Amino acid sequence: MLALLDPLDQTAFPAVESALREPNGLLALGGDLKPQRLCQAYRRGIFPWFNPGDPILWWSPDPRTLLYPARFHASRSLRKVLRRAEHRVSLDQDFGTVIRACAAPREPDGGTWLVPEMIAAYERLHDLGFAHSVEVWLEGELVGGLYGVAIGGAFFGESMFSRASNGSKIALAHLCAQLHAWNFELIDCQMRTEHLISLGAVEVPRLDFIRQLERLRDLPGRPGRWDQCEPTVPRWLASAECPA
Repeated sequence: MLALLDPLDQTAFPAVESALREPNGLLALGGDLKPQRLCQAYRRGIFPWFNPGDPILWWSPDPRTLLYPARFHASRSLRKVLRRAEHRVSLDQDFGTVIRACAAPREPDGGTWLVPEMIAAYERLHDLGFAHSVEVWLEGELVGGLYGVAIGGAFFGESMFSRASNGSKIALAHLCAQLHAWNFELIDCQMRTEHLISLGAVEVPRLDFIRQLERLRDLPGRPGRWDQCEPTVPRWLASAECPA
């Protein structure tokens, strides 16, 4: 049976092995989106995802899609874009705009899972130094970005957007370079998409992911806001030596 979370217990989650197979990974419902509960969820390999009007739903799919920063695949065309360095990249400079851009429907008549309740919850995590954004600027305009949550040596990617060619790819390339420099070992991409696979993501059994997470979640990581950090230039991603 699907677990109903206790609204008074911010740390209680069922074992991920009890998640449903269909829909893949649905684990529990209810609770809230307070910072303590969200952080505890990510530490266990669980994330919230629900549509407007639904109760809060919690997921841990199997298999899990992961991207290891050192294995990011930069295509030849992306390496050329990175070498030209026409874009400015920043960290945690405009989290609110990034998450709202990610919330915008992809299609004219489409919806969004980033309801106001979710946006407010991640903005609170950002204020506390757990949620972070990468911004990509071109001629002073925000043309791409992403946001996610950092716990120990793991980064949990939530969403990205692009308003210009390669906008989100540049953001992800810089994130990988930055996390690699800071000794983060993985980016959780949650569910498979062909776009993520083309960038080097792989699917792993949930049990393997949880084992990796249990090792990484208590590492020092990079606590606090990242807005004072000078972004790492992904020279190794732009070079000819970058894996094809």
